[in-house]
Amino acid sequence: MVKGKRGVIYVVSDSLGETGELVAKAGKIQFNSSISEIKRFPFVLEKEQISEIVEEASQYNAIIVYTLVVPEMKEHMLNVASKYNIKAVDVLGSVIDALKELTQREPLYEAGLNRRLDADYFKKVEAIEFAVKYDDGKDARGVKKADVVLLGVSRTSKTPLSMYLAHKNIRVANIPIVPEVEPPKEIFEIPNNRIIALTNDPDKLNSIRQERLKALGLDYTANYASMERILGELDYAEKIYNKLRCPVINVSDKAIEETASIILSIIRKGD
Repeated sequence: MVKGKRGVIYVVSDSLGETGELVAKAGKIQFNSSISEIKRFPFVLEKEQISEIVEEASQYNAIIVYTLVVPEMKEHMLNVASKYNIKAVDVLGSVIDALKELTQREPLYEAGLNRRLDADYFKKVEAIEFAVKYDDGKDARGVKKADVVLLGVSRTSKTPLSMYLAHKNIRVANIPIVPEVEPPKEIFEIPNNRIIALTNDPDKLNSIRQERLKALGLDYTANYASMERILGELDYAEKIYNKLRCPVINVSDKAIEETASIILSIIRKGD
């Protein structure tokens, strides 16, 4: 029995149902006040739920808009909707079929993947924000919160590595090692398998630092790029690394991706 003449749109989804609701709203607006409401039913993962929703919808002047990806659930929806003579619109079906033909591959048919992707995205954003906040020793409190802490003298790729790893959802804090500054006590208070020390060959550092000074319009013969200074920094850093007994990676002949891969391997072994 149909109650009233104004229509109702039932949105049924195995995830949040946001996609189906957006489509329903886009359609509803074309009919002014002819559609009274949109009712959303998220996380519909059982056939019994579908049966109950369709039975309820049959009491109204309703259609069903659904975003179900599991074939058995879609088939059940169509069968029950047909039984009650209700129009059921598959929002994703045509797109998935077209992509299946385009890629010549079978879809995963897993419910909630979009939600998992969203969670992954936000975790990545959090990791990037973390890397920026705790870059270059800005705040030593990040050491204890980080998944991994990178140590190294200037120009050992600490910041690029931090950002690269952040895109892998790894929260990274990096600490510069400078002879004139005591390293933060926090690095001695965390497990050494969460610390990665970075080093570089003296000649390579000398070249990199000279180019850096030139790029900044500064005298490339400044103490920062002198071999004596570089050797002193590396010696100081090595003493700290030995004290920490942490893994050490020489980045002199490695691309960022290669070094990051080594770091990820060390992290996984430590888990």
